Amino acid sequence: MPSLQLVKSLPVADPGTPDHRSPARYLGWLARTQARSIIAGALLGVVWMLSQALMPAAIGRAIDAGVAAKDGTALLTWAAVLAGLGAVQAASGVTRHRFAVFNWLAAAYRTVQLVVRQSTRLGATLPKRLSTGEVVSVGVADVAHIGDAMDILSRGSGAVVAIVAVAGILLAASPPLGLVVLIGVPVILAVAAPLLRPYREREQRHRELVGELNSRATDLVAGLRVLRGIGGEDLFAGRYRAESQRVRQAGVNVARAESRLTGAETLLPGLLIALVTWLGARFAAEGTITPGELVAFYGYAVFLIHPLKTIGEAASKLTKAHVAAGRVIRLLDIEPEIRHTGTARPDGPPGDLVDVASGLVVRPGQLTAVAASDPRDAQAVADRLGRYAEGDVTYGGLPLRDFADVRERILVAVNEDRLFSGPLHESLSPAGSPAGLKAAVAAANAEDIVEAVGWDAHVVEAGREFSGGQQQRLRLARALAADPEVLVLVEPTSAVDAHTEARVADRLAAARAGRTTVVCTTSPLLLDRADHVVFVDGGAVVAEGRHRGLLETEPRYAATVTRGETVG
Repeated sequence: MPSLQLVKSLPVADPGTPDHRSPARYLGWLARTQARSIIAGALLGVVWMLSQALMPAAIGRAIDAGVAAKDGTALLTWAAVLAGLGAVQAASGVTRHRFAVFNWLAAAYRTVQLVVRQSTRLGATLPKRLSTGEVVSVGVADVAHIGDAMDILSRGSGAVVAIVAVAGILLAASPPLGLVVLIGVPVILAVAAPLLRPYREREQRHRELVGELNSRATDLVAGLRVLRGIGGEDLFAGRYRAESQRVRQAGVNVARAESRLTGAETLLPGLLIALVTWLGARFAAEGTITPGELVAFYGYAVFLIHPLKTIGEAASKLTKAHVAAGRVIRLLDIEPEIRHTGTARPDGPPGDLVDVASGLVVRPGQLTAVAASDPRDAQAVADRLGRYAEGDVTYGGLPLRDFADVRERILVAVNEDRLFSGPLHESLSPAGSPAGLKAAVAAANAEDIVEAVGWDAHVVEAGREFSGGQQQRLRLARALAADPEVLVLVEPTSAVDAHTEARVADRLAAARAGRTTVVCTTSPLLLDRADHVVFVDGGAVVAEGRHRGLLETEPRYAATVTRGETVG
């Protein structure tokens, strides 16, 4: 039953609003959001560690009151006390571990929720600000380090209390030994503290390089087919090999710093234990303490290794968590390029879609082609029309920024879009009708692809099993199957041959009859079949009309779409 209660307590809906002003504040916010389970784990950690700390005292009393005094009843009594302490330690240890695991899972899962929510909120802004490898590193490695920080709190709390308790017992029995412990522990922490900074810096550098290498690997896999085609596979493999060596060297540097820290965690407590044992033996020889107390002091000396190493482990894990939290808040600090979201959901037929910056006017129900002398201008127009970039755009006379359902009304399809893994028919149209999907596939001239693999064929990540031209046609089919109110296509036929492009151009207008469509392209085949062509030069509309008329009247347009070739 306790496990079921723990599972129910995991965050399942709203992870909350994090404090991401600094890594420490973020970790503190996480601790506060699950304060009850962390406090429970800390209390159980204290009981677990104290029950171990009291065992040497029970053994010492059993020796003095039972063995030395030859009192069987006292020996049995203290043996029972020792057994009771063992039972308490076992029960509290099991329960503490359950809470520690829960705290780890809750912190890691909450961070994953925040990262996913922020990634969804950022949309197209995210890949412009962070590489794919960095996002993967945050979602895999960094969340684990943050979970470790919440996990260590229970054992770390118990370790601190146990050291204080042992020091108190030693002070009561022998003030010099108690003072050695009280002074020795802060000295150990002070000596080990300077080792944390280089460790944290090297860990940060290693994490950055791992993120860069992940990005390189992602790009390499995504473009493997192209690299093989142009003979660049060996070149990029060499670059990847060189970068992986940099990551390896950075990992070695981290290991060196960590080994120094780990060595200090073992050596310094060992010196303290040796000092306590030596002093205890001298006091026993002088008769200052009893044989039982000597055995107890030795037991304390051995026991202190555990809490002191736990404190060192806590310092290491909190350092890693601080670095990881820094990467998380870096992602959380990013603001989307589009911040304002409207609330209007106007009814009525579609109206003109107007981009004020360029002067473009898209009439409802028409196929409008946008040809730009600079492809970046066409992309900028598409971004503003789809509200992926700020701009003064109106739709039906209303500012597009006031619309709450822009993504439902306007779909922008670019060649950077990816196919989703899963059955082909679900990748192209998760909730669409079979008839609509077949019509969309036909309009995109992708029937041969479907016939070759089948509707139920499994599409791997990003559709890597398809060629560039096949991917482009499938992406076009997906966009057409969505049947949006306004469809904006950016160079939808740039990767296909001329014959395929001609068929797509012939079918596109029929597939979008009565719907508003914008095609950003310089393809003469697509331009010739558009209802209206707009030529953009220097970011502004400088000419518009039909394709053949613009070829005769606008030399800049002719030079852009024919690339200097003679028009027949």
